[in-house]
Amino acid sequence: MNKSMIVGAVLGAVVVTAGGAFATYTLVDRGPAFAEVVGVEPVKEVIKTPREVCKDVTVTRQKPVQDQHRIAGTAVGAVVGGLLGNQVGGGSGKKIATVAGAVGGGYAGNQVQGRMQANDTYTTTETRCSTVTDTHDKVVGYEVKYDLDGKIGTVRMDRDPGNRIPVQDGQLVLTQQ
Repeated sequence: MNKSMIVGAVLGAVVVTAGGAFATYTLVDRGPAFAEVVGVEPVKEVIKTPREVCKDVTVTRQKPVQDQHRIAGTAVGAVVGGLLGNQVGGGSGKKIATVAGAVGGGYAGNQVQGRMQANDTYTTTETRCSTVTDTHDKVVGYEVKYDLDGKIGTVRMDRDPGNRIPVQDGQLVLTQQ
């Protein structure tokens, strides 16, 4: 055999071996291309937002009292009571009736003026405000349960992945492409 024939045979054997190895390498099962999604649960956070609510209400107030001690009512009542008492009896009985009428009339006038002042009111509208809190749920992520080659796992994702998650080199690809 000639030297070039041996070299050719050896080179041919190397090429065939390398080609077979390359073909076998590309056919080797590198694992699944996707993990099957078994379940997805949204992760929620409660958002609370305070706001002010105002409404107009009708309010009844007492007018300011000008004669706090009810002197006018007492005086008018005493005069009227004294005049009426003076109409009763005669002599010293007339004086006692006049004094008693003045005292009783003064007391009655005082009480009448008090009731009149208590009923002297006005109505106005006031704005009353209060703070209420509105709440709503916000989805902050998803708890995803998956099956990768017969093994169950969970991962939190920022989105719902659908029915499957891509796998590359045996690892989940969690970033969106």
